[in-house]
Amino acid sequence: MANTNTSKKVQVLQPVQKQVLEGEENQPIKRRVCAYCRVSTDSEEQMKSYNAQVSEYEKIITDNQDWEFVDVYADEGISGTNVKHRFAFNRMIRDCESGKIDLVITKSISRFARNTVDCLKHVRELKNIGVEVFFEKENIYSFDSKMELVLTMLSSIAQEESRNISENTKWGLKKRFKDGAAICNTDRLLGYDKDKEGNLIVNEEQAKLVRRIYREYLDGKGYDSIAQGIEADGIKTVAGKTKWWDSTIRGILENA
Repeated sequence: MANTNTSKKVQVLQPVQKQVLEGEENQPIKRRVCAYCRVSTDSEEQMKSYNAQVSEYEKIITDNQDWEFVDVYADEGISGTNVKHRFAFNRMIRDCESGKIDLVITKSISRFARNTVDCLKHVRELKNIGVEVFFEKENIYSFDSKMELVLTMLSSIAQEESRNISENTKWGLKKRFKDGAAICNTDRLLGYDKDKEGNLIVNEEQAKLVRRIYREYLDGKGYDSIAQGIEADGIKTVAGKTKWWDSTIRGILENA
């Protein structure tokens, strides 16, 4: 009887070795870090706080050798109770989803969101894709095992504070209207400043430009032509920009 036993050959598959470039093996992987900041009004005091936050966070991230700076996402003059109109916040979330960010730093829960549902929703979604959030004021990281309970409590408190602040703000605005006080941010208002009492006063240097814009428009010039003429004379916008848009001229003429 013929021997039916045949030896089977087993092929051993070797693991694929990842190619490591020279000097790369000792380099630690840096965390890609961004910051989010927001102010809820466009008052002069809040805008100063907003600008300070942006500068501070950029310095904190770039000074840390273990971090790679991504961006500072900042919303100005926008309420935190709903994220729908917070364009910088939504852009940050999209960048997180695209794998560009590992860690988000924010001043506090109230700066991140004053709506409990939105806050928990986004923190959970970011956690699921491996993005951590650090709340500086509360000193908590979203990857902490006890974070969920703490965050729920603190978010609820922030939401209630937002409601109280909203009521107080409405009362304050009504009183200022009644007293005839000016309610505007003169940092973005061409032609006016505020005195020590908060009353509007004419900024004569800027007023010359406003009069020029109206005069040239009445002489038949279009928005774009007026803007080009101002640029040619090297005059900066109220925000310190060198570019004048035709929409800016239109807004001044329509008092928008």
